[in-house]
Order: sequence, then structure tokens, then C-alpha cells
Amino acid sequence: MEQYIFKPIGYIKTNTKNIPRHWTISDLEGEIIINPEYKDGLKGIKKGDKIVVIFYFHKSPPFTYDKLIQKPAHINEQRGVFSICSPHRPNPIGLSVLEVVDIFDNVIKVRRIDMFDGTPVLDIKPYIEIQS
Repeated sequence: MEQYIFKPIGYIKTNTKNIPRHWTISDLEGEIIINPEYKDGLKGIKKGDKIVVIFYFHKSPPFTYDKLIQKPAHINEQRGVFSICSPHRPNPIGLSVLEVVDIFDNVIKVRRIDMFDGTPVLDIKPYIEIQS
């Protein structure tokens, strides 16, 4: 079986310990600190943009097959892991859409944080709305 190795491009910085369960219900602000060697990759991101942040659930325990079915606290039924946003996944990768509050040097100040302080950021992509 092939293995894939990802290196973080930065990390999340927040002073809050009480993290909302999902970015859609969060109003928390924090920062994405980008490693200096990737700073030039931020060109084009500006205040007011939405960005897709792909991150690693670094505090999740190793996945076990009993987690294929889970009951989220906010849903009144059990569901398969691929139909929910649980951090207990075969590949502990998360995705959040954050609002850019400000950007300077290698720091993106963002709103809608739903990650812990120190969470490794794997990638950032532009948020593109569907045109109808």
C-alpha cells in the first residue's frame, strides 16, 4: 500500500480553548502563521476573501474501525464517518472555509476558526462560489 507524506505549510494560532465544532457556527478569530519559505505563496490573498484551509487533526486518536459509524452530538442518529465532519477519520484531514480579516507578512488573520492552537495547516486554496 502506498503512503503519502505531507509537510505542514504553517499552523493555527488562537488563544481560545473552547473551539466550536464547525466553522459554520464559529465567529472566533485567530491567525494562520505560514512558514517563511511559503510566504510568497500568499500573494493575491486579501482582506475580505474566503479561503479553504486544509489541516491535520493532530489531536485525534488513531483511527479504529469502530469509528466508521458515529453519533455526532448535534445529530440524533448514527451516521457513517464520510457523511459527517468528525475528526475521527481514517485520514485525519479537516477542511474549513475561513474569512480573511487581514494579512501581513506571513500571517493571515482569519475568522470562523474551528481548530486548536498549533493545528498544522497542510494547504490553502481559494474559495470559489458556484456561478448560476
